[in-house]
Amino acid sequence: MNAYALIGYPLGHSFSKKYFTEKFEKMGLSRTHEYKLFELPDIQELPQLLKNEPNLKGLNVTIPHKQAVMPFLDGLDASAEKVGAVNVIKFMEDGRLIGYNSDYYGFKTSLEDFLSEGNIPSIKALVLGNGGAGKAVVAALKDLGIDYKTVSRTKSEENISYDEIPSLIADYQLIINCSPVGTYPKSEQCPDIPYESLTENYFLYDLVYNPLETLFLQKGKEKGAKIHNGLPMLHLQAEKAWEIWHS
Repeated sequence: MNAYALIGYPLGHSFSKKYFTEKFEKMGLSRTHEYKLFELPDIQELPQLLKNEPNLKGLNVTIPHKQAVMPFLDGLDASAEKVGAVNVIKFMEDGRLIGYNSDYYGFKTSLEDFLSEGNIPSIKALVLGNGGAGKAVVAALKDLGIDYKTVSRTKSEENISYDEIPSLIADYQLIINCSPVGTYPKSEQCPDIPYESLTENYFLYDLVYNPLETLFLQKGKEKGAKIHNGLPMLHLQAEKAWEIWHS
């Protein structure tokens, strides 16, 4: 049995198992391929997992291990080097593990579709969160020529704080939530931004896909903003992962 899997912690929110299981069925591979979920509270458990699962042919990586997994790999593809985070691991025939990033492709492609009616270079973005997913978002924004500021709970040389958003929001009409805030089962939560300042000129993109319409997106929609959830990005990055595993 050819096995593929997702590692991260926790994994209760993941759609990956359902997505790939259905994909295997559609491709007529359900008897020879399976997709598993491995909750790893500590990335140090990865070597033992690999020993215990000799049929693994590829891995997806999610929160909180997209950066922590990198020292366990034998090399990085250019996509992972560009982003500084890994969400796909390819098992090479010679036994090496190579890290890739398909989040970049999934986000960039879906964002271009989302903004297709506007003039992309004229818009500026606030990126909420600076974890592994946020790094893929930033890399895509740079390549699209979109100016941005990253927002974190703690201000630093690289990030502004949430307290600074009210004075900036008029000039930043694309707001991208890269944090897990609002993910099921904590769906009643949302990022701390001044929703009352939003209008129909704003674009809200939430990388969260469970629920499909987070409180962040609901509040934006109430103000007339255009909204977009993370499900198209999930599908795009998953297909890219499959392509990577079989290239």
